[in-house]
Amino acid sequence: MTSMTYDGPEITGGVDTHGLTHHAAVIDRLGRHLADQEFPATVAGYRDLLEWMRSHGALRAVGVEGSGAYGAELARVLTAAGVTVLDVDRPDRKVRRLRGKSDPIDAYAAATAVAAGRAVGVPKSRDGVVEAIRVLRCARRSAVKARTQAMNQIRGLLVSAPAVLREQVAGLERALLIRTLARLRPGTDLSAPLAATKAALRRLARRHQALNDEITELDTEIGPLVKQAAPQLLALFGVGSETAGQLLASAGDNPERMRSEAAFAHLAGVAPIPASSGRTHRHRLNRGGDRAANNALHTIVLVRMRYDERTRAYVARRTKEGLSKKDITRCLKRFVAREVYRALTSTPSTKITRTDLAPAA
Repeated sequence: MTSMTYDGPEITGGVDTHGLTHHAAVIDRLGRHLADQEFPATVAGYRDLLEWMRSHGALRAVGVEGSGAYGAELARVLTAAGVTVLDVDRPDRKVRRLRGKSDPIDAYAAATAVAAGRAVGVPKSRDGVVEAIRVLRCARRSAVKARTQAMNQIRGLLVSAPAVLREQVAGLERALLIRTLARLRPGTDLSAPLAATKAALRRLARRHQALNDEITELDTEIGPLVKQAAPQLLALFGVGSETAGQLLASAGDNPERMRSEAAFAHLAGVAPIPASSGRTHRHRLNRGGDRAANNALHTIVLVRMRYDERTRAYVARRTKEGLSKKDITRCLKRFVAREVYRALTSTPSTKITRTDLAPAA
C-alpha cells in the first residue's frame, strides 16, 4: 500500500462503536472539539470514517472504544491504513453522571483519553493464526460446556429413575454408560415414567456422543494451528495444546503490544500485589487480569509441581523457609509467565496480510 501524507493541524480521533453504526469525533492538539459524525459499521463506512477524519488534519492516533467487540473490524481497517489505534476503556460511572451519556460525548471522550495519554493500550490485531485459534476455541469451549451439562442431566435423571433402569446401568464407567443409554429402546408409548425416562436418557446420551465427536474434531483442527503459531511455547515443560491455545488467545496476534514480561504478568493476573503493613512485608495473589490466562498458568504450575524435579525441589526449599502453598504457587506462576512471554515474543509473526482492509487510495 502506498503511504499517504496528510497536511494540516495535528488531530486526534475517537470512536464510540455500536453494532450497526460508529460515531466518530476529532479534536485538535489543545483538546478543542472540531467535529463529529456517525458512520455505518460497514467496510465502506470504515473507509469513509477514516477519510473524514483525515480531512480535518494530520491524524496522530485514534481511540476506539470496544476494539475487541463492535470496534474490532474498524481497528483492523485503521491499522492496515497505517493509523495508530489505541484501546479506550468505557468511561466510569462517576464521569458519566457528571457529563451525561451520548454517542458524541463518548466519541469525544475517547479522543480526549488518547490525547491526554490515559489510553495507551494497543488492541489485539486479530489478523493472524492466533485469531483463528481463538474463534475455534470458542466453539470448543461451548461444546465442552454443553457436554458437561448433558452428563450432569444424565446423572440427575438416573438418581430418580425407576429402580429397574438404575440397576441396569449401575457401576458402569462413563463411556460404557453413554453407549448403553444411547441404545435404549423406550418404545412408542411415552405415557409411562419408565419409557419417558429411557427416551430422555437416550437423547441426552446421543447428544453427549455428538458433542464428544465435535470436540475431538475441533482438537484435531486446533492442535496444528497452535503448533504453527507457537512451537517454542509448546516446548516448555507442562505446556500442552489447551494451555498454549489459551495463552496465545490472551496475548493476541501481536504480543509485542505488551511492553515487557511484567506487562504480560499483569495481563495474566500474576503480578504480585503488595500487602504489607507495619513490620510485615509480603505480597498476595493478584485476582485481576485475564482469568482464563491465569488458569492456564496455574495448570502449568500444577503439572510442574507434580512432575518436574526442579520445581519440586524449589517447593521443598521454599516450604522450609516458611512460605505457604499459596505464596509458592504465586512465585511459580510469576516465573512461568516470564518463560511464556519470552516464548510468545520470540515466535515469528503469523499475521495475515489483508489488503482488502486498506482504504481506497
